[in-house]
Amino acid sequence: MQQSLNDATGGEVWIQGFTDKGKPVNWRRCIYMEAAELIDSYPWKHWKNIDAQPDWDNIKIEVVDIWHFVLSEALRDYKINRKGDIDKLTNDIIKLPNYQQFTENVKPLDEDIYKQIAWVENFIKTLFTSEDVLTLVDAFFKIAYLMQINLDVLYRLYIGKNILNLFRQDHGYKEGKYIKQWNGVEDNVMMQDILEKQPDVTPEKLYALLEDAYEKVERA
Repeated sequence: MQQSLNDATGGEVWIQGFTDKGKPVNWRRCIYMEAAELIDSYPWKHWKNIDAQPDWDNIKIEVVDIWHFVLSEALRDYKINRKGDIDKLTNDIIKLPNYQQFTENVKPLDEDIYKQIAWVENFIKTLFTSEDVLTLVDAFFKIAYLMQINLDVLYRLYIGKNILNLFRQDHGYKEGKYIKQWNGVEDNVMMQDILEKQPDVTPEKLYALLEDAYEKVERA
């Protein structure tokens, strides 16, 4: 699914580090920018909203967005540098130190928000201190689990966000024509609402439900 989404977004040449329009592709930059957005989902700013609660729904979405880019970097690395396929990548991933814990039920989160933010910042450091993509994947598993996302949760939300990203591309996202606010509700929220109401929805059905909802969006 990630390969197909990247092909649709930047053409099949993305694996070489640029799009079919000649624009450079930098997955690590994508990761730290999404990680910054993850941090911004916390009320960390001492000068405003000091009593606000973290935006947990958006935190989960940002973690899933990060996974899209971590997975893309892993696909690129394995196909270009390691001459391996998806099966080899999969086998190497399941051997990582943090993978087993990532498959287990999450534990209650009782650390304060500043410690959680520090976890994210430590994850960002990995981008700049290690070129090994498996180290990056393993660091992702750790940060995701700490933030209440295990393999089952990631899989469900990844399917949802992947289909939403494809839906965006099909409806003019790259050209600036796509409407992200659906009658006052962000499309991410709409997608999560569908998943909550229909946890077993197929990718095809989810796309169709998004299509139905998008047709009802008021146009200016």
